[in-house]
Amino acid sequence: MAEEFPFDISPMYEGERIRGTDFYVELGGTKKPGFELMEVVPMNEVEDGRFTLIGPDIPDIPEGSSIAFAQIYKVAGEKLEKDLESVLERRIHDFQNYIQGFMHLNQRYDIWLRLSKEDVKKGVTFKTIADATMMLFRNELPFIEKIEAIYITDEEKVKEKLEEAKKIYKQRDERVKGLHDEDVEEFYGCTLCQSFAPTSCCCVSPDRVSLCGAITWADGRAAAKVDPEGPNFAIPKGECINPITGEYSGINAMVAEKSGGSYNRMTLHSFFDAPHTSCGCFEVIGFYIPEVDGIGWVDRDFPGKAPNGLSFANMAGQAGGGKQIVGFLGVGIGYFGSDKFIQADGGFSRTVWLASTLRKRIEENIPAELKDKIADEKIPDIDSLKKFLLKVEHPVVTGVTRKVDNKQITEGWTLKKITGKLKNDVLKYIEECGGDVDLDVVADRLALSEKQFMQVVDELAKEGLIEMDE
Repeated sequence: MAEEFPFDISPMYEGERIRGTDFYVELGGTKKPGFELMEVVPMNEVEDGRFTLIGPDIPDIPEGSSIAFAQIYKVAGEKLEKDLESVLERRIHDFQNYIQGFMHLNQRYDIWLRLSKEDVKKGVTFKTIADATMMLFRNELPFIEKIEAIYITDEEKVKEKLEEAKKIYKQRDERVKGLHDEDVEEFYGCTLCQSFAPTSCCCVSPDRVSLCGAITWADGRAAAKVDPEGPNFAIPKGECINPITGEYSGINAMVAEKSGGSYNRMTLHSFFDAPHTSCGCFEVIGFYIPEVDGIGWVDRDFPGKAPNGLSFANMAGQAGGGKQIVGFLGVGIGYFGSDKFIQADGGFSRTVWLASTLRKRIEENIPAELKDKIADEKIPDIDSLKKFLLKVEHPVVTGVTRKVDNKQITEGWTLKKITGKLKNDVLKYIEECGGDVDLDVVADRLALSEKQFMQVVDELAKEGLIEMDE
């Protein structure tokens, strides 16, 4: 391999990161649009080994640039089916990380690639990268008989083709609608991200898409069947330990083995009880906000900070790498459309904040009665969020009842500690209003729920600082 290309090609380069001072060009990422697409087509529609470039090549791009980028592959073979497209597409991440000096992260329309300055000095072009990628697909997956590549670096053309690609992604995801965890005997696992996240144990079920968003249960089944030695494999469900959290003995056995003993339990539908491990390719990260007993969600495209003061990158750094951390959870965007979306913890009724970039993509999944009760970045901090949730009467304020079993799972806002300052603020307000309390003013001025306000009032009465009417 090394003799054919100006760079080395080996699995040893998986996990290689190209830092900001070392890259020549950045493709896609947070600054420019980008996507990758794999299409299975008839044999007569593919010219094996052909490469087409639409837009400037690497020598024509200034050093340090960030550019729009799309890579599209057409593949054909007697054993190939359309159902394999997303599985093969996900292997682009695998194979391109074999290339020394080339970094590939994420998937679909979230790709982020970097090419090193060293590779450019060696004469690497987009054709070089495409030829290496196509060679790896042929060598590793011999059922691919023909493959050709189309790379696009013209930004307007990337944007145009991206809209077409999104329609294809959506059609793929629709295949498992109506199928649920209880309807199947096997789930499917994926360890593709273990080069970056050594203890990551992605489990894909009908009700939970992969963290990267690229693999549905149907995709996992197809991949395990056609490539038994690959990164996708069947997981016998075993005993259902808890149908609400989505805990199965088969998943627990898988995670104990694949995490190298780091974890021995993992649930599919709980944010707090042995949550799913988070890799590095998840599309969205959820974060618990203890001050309001609610959960916020931010996607990769959101450039700002959440109410907890952290950006997507900050939180991904804490929770990624295959960790299982209570308080953070990586998910695929498709999971928001699941009937079992964090059902153990209240689902959307526990959701208090959504980045607007994410809201646009999942708007149809948000229950109508909650759409106006979930904040976005217009509510930038915890104090503002408290006041907003009080004003709109969000379920977290009075206590969340989960739909799956009609059980109330949170008490609503109560104060665990009543500080001297808080008592002084409440006392001052009572004196100003002459005891004629307006709960809207309490919510806006003191950021307290009725229950919290009465807790403080009771404490003041016990201390003899106010008298309560009989």
